[in-house]
Amino acid sequence: MTAPPTPLRFGYGTNGFTNHRLGDVLTVLADLGYDGVALTLDHGHLDPYAPDLPRRVAEIARDLDRHDLDVTLETGAPYLLDPWGKHQPTLMSDAAEHRIDLLRRAVRIAADLGSPTVHLCSGPAPHDGLPAGDAWKRLAAGVETVLETAEEYGVSLAFEPEPYMFVDTVERCLELAELVGGHELFGITLDVGHAHCVEERTVLECVRLAAPRLLNVQIEDMRRGVHQHLEFGAGEIDFPPVLAALRDLGHRGLVSVEIQGGSLDAPDVARRSIEFLRAAAA
Repeated sequence: MTAPPTPLRFGYGTNGFTNHRLGDVLTVLADLGYDGVALTLDHGHLDPYAPDLPRRVAEIARDLDRHDLDVTLETGAPYLLDPWGKHQPTLMSDAAEHRIDLLRRAVRIAADLGSPTVHLCSGPAPHDGLPAGDAWKRLAAGVETVLETAEEYGVSLAFEPEPYMFVDTVERCLELAELVGGHELFGITLDVGHAHCVEERTVLECVRLAAPRLLNVQIEDMRRGVHQHLEFGAGEIDFPPVLAALRDLGHRGLVSVEIQGGSLDAPDVARRSIEFLRAAAA
């Protein structure tokens, strides 16, 4: 007799709770019945450059355990490294060592928190006339450097295609996977809204294409061609088939809501989101 598919596990991104202390975020999410949290390294909740970082990480690990929440670590804070340049520097920049240092820190923090993955993205294409071939080489070299640390700690890198960035589609993410030798610790974070926004393929086709390397899923509603993270029902995506496809593929990572603009009403947005996802998954 065939066993039923494993139920999906839902998380919520801390970048949608920027007006809350992190301890309170975890309490709210646990009370609402979320299975985990997508924790973004940033100035507010967990600064990877804080002088008391070991103490903070130990404290958060205890809170996660107390609330029985899984965690995935994210590094998409847009101004963490450069207050003027969004997502700068990148792994393709002349100052790529700063991004490499951040990602290595993230891997070590992930290991301490029990996160199996670290999320990362390419950032925008270089604006200094760097040829695309050289940009690919720099990006792959930077990822390979971080993978050395990932091997040491047993943490996977979950690369996300982002709209209007250098790596903006699942296909280009798979191209990067080839450039790093198909490394077993290189995987994909698929954002359902992003796929609907920019991909030529349907969302379901993107799920199937990413499936062999799929580690994390981010989810929100969105409109075609407009990179704005919306509450469920405010965009154009038909979610039940997407969730069914993820479940049938046996996806075991978190499916994390990412609605950055909902911070002023974060508890209510999180409540509406988990109610919607439970109904759509059923």
